[in-house]
Amino acid sequence: MLVKNLNLSFGINKIFDNVNINIPDDKKIGIVGVNGSGKTTFFKVILGLQEVDSGSLTFFTNPKISYLPQVITDEVPSLDMTVFDYLLEGRPIAKLQKQIEELYVKTSELSDAKEIDKILKKINKLETQLDFWEPYRAEEELLKLISSMKIEDALLEQKLNTLSGGQKSKIAFIRLLYSKPDLILLDEPTNHLDKDTKDFVMDYLRNYPGGVYIISHDTEFLDKIIDKTLFIDKKHHSMELFEGNYTQFKRIEKEREIFLEKEALLQDKERKKLQNIIDRYLHGNEKKARIAKDRQKKLARLEENAVEVEKKMRTANISLHQGRESTKHPLVIRDLSFKYDKSSKRNLLHKINVDIPRGEKFLIVGENGVGKSTLLKLIVGELRPDSGEIILGDKTDIGYYAQEHEQLDLEKNLLDNLNDFDLTENEKRGFLGRFLFYGDDLFKKVKYLSPGERARLALLKLTLKKANLLILDEPTNHLDPETQKIIANNLKDFPGTILLVSHNPSFVDNLGINRTMILPEGQLSYYESAIVQKYHILNNSHNKK
Repeated sequence: MLVKNLNLSFGINKIFDNVNINIPDDKKIGIVGVNGSGKTTFFKVILGLQEVDSGSLTFFTNPKISYLPQVITDEVPSLDMTVFDYLLEGRPIAKLQKQIEELYVKTSELSDAKEIDKILKKINKLETQLDFWEPYRAEEELLKLISSMKIEDALLEQKLNTLSGGQKSKIAFIRLLYSKPDLILLDEPTNHLDKDTKDFVMDYLRNYPGGVYIISHDTEFLDKIIDKTLFIDKKHHSMELFEGNYTQFKRIEKEREIFLEKEALLQDKERKKLQNIIDRYLHGNEKKARIAKDRQKKLARLEENAVEVEKKMRTANISLHQGRESTKHPLVIRDLSFKYDKSSKRNLLHKINVDIPRGEKFLIVGENGVGKSTLLKLIVGELRPDSGEIILGDKTDIGYYAQEHEQLDLEKNLLDNLNDFDLTENEKRGFLGRFLFYGDDLFKKVKYLSPGERARLALLKLTLKKANLLILDEPTNHLDPETQKIIANNLKDFPGTILLVSHNPSFVDNLGINRTMILPEGQLSYYESAIVQKYHILNNSHNKK
């Protein structure tokens, strides 16, 4: 892909400034940069979903492109069709076969040789297209993907409009891989993947014959797949391509930073030396004045070619505090059962029992679709249980972080999203600044923010709640590694109670989790490192019984 003189701005916010770069179509490339630098926007430019102000983007190979967006809701429509039928439509085999059949019927009705010859040419063209999709092997390939992604037979018969967010992510991923694209675009693909599925996807993409462009904050995922790294620089609105995976890119970036700092120190010494001579000699005799003027010219050249040391990007200033202390048992769940399809005999959640004492850090794990997010929604009152009860202590104050940031008003700007809190305009600006929102960003509607920026805003609202019971559904999704570390440190030191759903083992291992509930069984156990691997073993043994 040749990017030539690419310029793009949103209002006064410049995204790309005269970018010129050559990016291979057929390589495994990680696309990195801070939240809001334009990574997802670049994907939309590639797909033709975002017009640029000027410049061009031209592919070398005219590839067939498939895209998995960061927010999956619109990618898997809520249709009244089965999952398996939706997956089969990933290749247009049935459509092509029907067209070919209709054309053959049409030839049998014609007598004009020229018309028949014209239709036969169309048939030949369609059959060539059909051969590309490998109709005799296609279903076998699809079933292999389904098996590798651990999709149960019962799920294949479910309707799309009954799927959970995690299930939709898996189904969208399978359909994308099945569609045989030349170039795959993935935007934060591991957000909803459990460990087994993630391991399969990493291996599959590493050996994929086509090109793969990946936006991800998952450093392990990037390191296992990519061989080049495209850095999108938010400060300079530019792009630079580096050889190697993410870890190698960070090493190069660090070495460059050290080199520039040394060069800057040497230049600063030289600058002071020249300025000292100028100050001493400029108003002296003729000979000294000539020396001073010579040094002025040298100083001007030095300033013209001065090394610019990049200032470190600011990080969000996150600080979680509880207001009042909760009662001894802020949350008790007794015999809780729930199902979405009230006519079904099978519960999604069946007789869940747990008593959460004050100060506990409690982790909920399980495969996609077993009811983790549903359980959290029942606790916060967004859903009502079919039976059983949820008992909140009379001093329990809940702070809820939803996986898809449903607590944000997309049609309001950032300032107005803080209207729920008793804050002055200046206080709102101050808090937003601590979460890296400044200037005109404050007047953006939330629907125009990147998922990472929405995550930061949702975290800000969580801190302002000063809750003593935090209900967190995948809080690290969409966030860069540095912000994830800051959140982990805050949660580790949080004096209140935490209920957490997360597929991120490196994040979870640093929180000081006390106990774990494994769904769908509702089994309780004390937390151990690598708990994600442990619950896979438990689930597998359960499935074999």
